Amino acid sequence: MRQWSWKLGRVAGIDVFVHATFLLIVLWVGFGGWLQDGSLQAALASVAFLLALFFTVLLHEFGHALVARRYGIKTRDVTLWPIGGVARLERMPDDPRQELAVALAGPLVSAGIAAALFVWLGLTGQSGPISGLSLTGVSFLERLMLANFILAIFNILPAFPMDGGRVLRALLALRGEYAQATRTAASIGQAMAFLFGLVGLFANPLLLFVAFFIWIGAAQEASQVEQKSTLAGIPVQRAMLSEYHTLARGDTLGRAVELVLAGSQHDFPVLEGSQVVGILTHRDLLRVLAQRGESGPVTAAMQADFLAVRPEETLDRVAQKLQECQCHTLPVVANGELVGLLTMDNVGEYLLIREALAKAKQVTGTIAGQTHGWGEGRA
Repeated sequence: MRQWSWKLGRVAGIDVFVHATFLLIVLWVGFGGWLQDGSLQAALASVAFLLALFFTVLLHEFGHALVARRYGIKTRDVTLWPIGGVARLERMPDDPRQELAVALAGPLVSAGIAAALFVWLGLTGQSGPISGLSLTGVSFLERLMLANFILAIFNILPAFPMDGGRVLRALLALRGEYAQATRTAASIGQAMAFLFGLVGLFANPLLLFVAFFIWIGAAQEASQVEQKSTLAGIPVQRAMLSEYHTLARGDTLGRAVELVLAGSQHDFPVLEGSQVVGILTHRDLLRVLAQRGESGPVTAAMQADFLAVRPEETLDRVAQKLQECQCHTLPVVANGELVGLLTMDNVGEYLLIREALAKAKQVTGTIAGQTHGWGEGRA
């Protein structure tokens, strides 16, 4: 998410970024303003409105982030894109009621901004007839008010994983199983994306980009929830690596190179006695190897601050930890001693094996049913 992004600052403990592609919409809007009457003033006015609008979009995203914080969920960052903003929460709440509150927070902020501007314009006598409102030909604040009203309405549409789609998923999850609620919301979201794309072909090309992101986002989120549901309740020890290599605290990087070339393991726990004191990742090995060569100590490249898990922890929780810490390998520790390693590759392999076994069971059941039916027919 941060690739090709520039940091604008940090607000309420949350980093705010703008993606490089945001410049494209600034140039496009500025050029459109210049085409209206060929003046620099019109171009600058158009860009100023765009920046004001995206400031309210930023407030919209902070609505999600601050409500999520109430439930103990951190926001990694907020990034502004040409089609809107994205608040990256560490996770969505497990409680559908909390997810409902987080999802509604953004549209409510946008609706609140529109309402506040409506009241201000009315009190100052600047508002015209509601029937005459549009995004052109009216005052700056009237356009901003209308844009936020449209933003609130658009975001509440049931196009998962947009806000309205999350509201739909939360409402469905209140009455049924979470994974099934996600599948239903994702299917509806992709249907909405198809409609957006169809309208975009004939009306607004920007809707094509919106449709693309909704379609991909719905598929990805449905897949993640399906994975979490499959892994729920399964202990780490069922999927962890029990055969692996380790490094000693006094080893050199050359020893790590030997182990990498000799097998498929890329990350290594570093031990002092029987206790894990660090993790040497493949990326850190290459980085320090280029600086200090094979004679460099392992301790110069290892991560001394690492996350460890217990063998009885469930895979769904640990997979979430792997994503949150952006780690590749976690040591599995029992009674202070290393008993295994867990990677996202292990989790992926475990899922593939379970899927294959489930298919085999279905095939066996089908064959058995057909054989039973044939036997009855012959009798």
